[in-house]
Amino acid sequence: MLKLSFDEKGITLLSGFGHRVRFDVGAVCMTVGVGKAKYKMDRGSFEFSEKKLSETRLRPGAPEPDGDAVVVPLYDANEDRYLTARLSVCGDRLDVDFTVSPAHPELNRMELRLPAFEGDRVYGCGEIFPYLDLRGRKVKVWVAEHNSSAAIGRKLLREKLFGKKPGYREKFELYETYYAQPTFVSSRRYFFHSDAQSYCEFDFSQSRVHVLRFRQIAGVHVGFAPDFETLSGTLSALLGRQPVLPEWANDGVILGVQGGTDAMLAKLAAARAHDTPVAAVWCQDWEGRRITAFGSQLMWNWEYDPELYDHLGAVISYLHENGIRFMGYVNPFLAIEGRLYEEASAKGYCVKNKAGEDYLVTITTFPAAMVDLTNPDAYEWLKNVIKTNMIGLGLDGWMADFGEYLPTDSVLFSGEEAELVHCTWPARWAKLNREAVAEAGREGDVFFFTRAGHTGTVKYSTMMWNGDQHTDFSADFGIGSVIPATLNLAMSGFGLTHSDLGGYTTFPPMQRNEELFFRWCELSAFSPLMRSHEGNRPAENVQFDRSEKTLDHHARYSKIHKALAPYINAAIRQCAEKGTPVMRPLFYHYDEYAAYNTDDEYLLGRDILVAPIISEGVSGRLVWLPEDEWTNVLTGERIAPGPHHIKAGLDEIPVFVRTGSEIESVLVEEMKRESADS
Repeated sequence: MLKLSFDEKGITLLSGFGHRVRFDVGAVCMTVGVGKAKYKMDRGSFEFSEKKLSETRLRPGAPEPDGDAVVVPLYDANEDRYLTARLSVCGDRLDVDFTVSPAHPELNRMELRLPAFEGDRVYGCGEIFPYLDLRGRKVKVWVAEHNSSAAIGRKLLREKLFGKKPGYREKFELYETYYAQPTFVSSRRYFFHSDAQSYCEFDFSQSRVHVLRFRQIAGVHVGFAPDFETLSGTLSALLGRQPVLPEWANDGVILGVQGGTDAMLAKLAAARAHDTPVAAVWCQDWEGRRITAFGSQLMWNWEYDPELYDHLGAVISYLHENGIRFMGYVNPFLAIEGRLYEEASAKGYCVKNKAGEDYLVTITTFPAAMVDLTNPDAYEWLKNVIKTNMIGLGLDGWMADFGEYLPTDSVLFSGEEAELVHCTWPARWAKLNREAVAEAGREGDVFFFTRAGHTGTVKYSTMMWNGDQHTDFSADFGIGSVIPATLNLAMSGFGLTHSDLGGYTTFPPMQRNEELFFRWCELSAFSPLMRSHEGNRPAENVQFDRSEKTLDHHARYSKIHKALAPYINAAIRQCAEKGTPVMRPLFYHYDEYAAYNTDDEYLLGRDILVAPIISEGVSGRLVWLPEDEWTNVLTGERIAPGPHHIKAGLDEIPVFVRTGSEIESVLVEEMKRESADS
């Protein structure tokens, strides 16, 4: 347990795990100030500018006791008090709350400087796609569209001029993310989290200090532990944990299909004819579709489309009778062509612009309105739409998309500043969905998965997915980005994540080929959830039913995923109970130099190490195994720790299991059986 001691000279924080932090009276400890920011949004992607109006360095005064806490005044060089800090200990976590002096109500900027050391590694900050270790980088903590039109345009132009370059990554400052959270974990086994809802910048580029900047005055939390599993427990006790998924979720693949009742039933029949275990069909276009320049998109009116899905309620009942669940799609927007928008607009339920009009936001090629989640009546209205039109119809789950697009110049019902609400929007959206499930009495049986996130999403969302990855092998937007994104989320406290099998975003000449489909099948089978997606241009992408070969491969890995269900479900229960992520970085259990630098392998639970093929045109890869006893699942042979070049044909994935673990014989026998049948 942490010990907080103080005297007239300062404060000492000492953990039982060797961490020591000292704050001396009179030494500069933080900076506060006043600033004004401008935000420019285009299709969910943001540009920023900041004007600094004032800046003041603060020094702690003499600490004083306050019950179990310690209160510290913070002064400038002239002994003018700007803030009061209240430090309290909760187990192995230090909580610091700041109160602004009545003499300085204008303060809206804060900068903290934490000590850094040579060899430190840093992870988290939400869902960071291109890299796992964030040391040496400046991270923008702001919810935005990761797969922006600008990023797509740069990529297509670059590849047209210079060709594809395996492993290419853009300048780090160009990346944005759907899920941004002011949380990081250090390889020194501590975490930092801020209560800030504003734009933040975490600067890990300096050798001796981490500089953390916030556009508001906000409390912070620092937790310590002897190992990462305990640290995850401490962090998740603060932020919240995801519930267990329904048992049916991993009874096979969740088959992403679209095009209407006949197309869905035909594709389901094709999968089952090849003995594919199907847990559910996921029809994102249950509410209708629109064809745009971007591709096959959806009609955001949250009622089922009777022309596309004739008698959908009866069809869902038929699927249930045959052991198949039905999943759909929803987001917090409303199509302005739809009946629900007409109703919401008439009731004043939409986010407004400064002229008092419904704020219409362009997504890809079309505008849409947003339900104002700060309006209690609008919030309940949208929740009841989900309860009635989705759960009431028989849906067993859905993709709860978006949450990143609230403009900072919006006018909200609550009167809150949109700049400070923007990052909270995904958590409010996840909360609405979670309440809909609970109020319908379907917790434990219905689940949803979200894309956007910030503090709060952790305790409300039932699962994340990695968003709209490109249908290619790229390291920062394609299949190569899945592992870093997932593991950074894991170190931010979100332990249940999966990806669209095959990716989503397709633009000629970028499209899903057979090789990518095969490799993503393999990766998805060794994930907390296996769910496919046809993408925004289904006809241009290889789908599971493209050929006998794809049907067989898809069926094989769906069976492997189902065979893993008891093991995965046990890991999901551990995540719910202790906050331990299902997919974990190697350093989570192995304190070895290589483990801290490996971002293309992961642990699935405690006993399975997965090293998927994420490069094009290769039949093997270099795999590093930490110090333990391992069995190569492909061959059944024992294999020593260290680096190995592992052969893996197009229908194989390098997977290793801890020798002697309960899952070893199950997995080895299943892989042998599927290899013999293929």
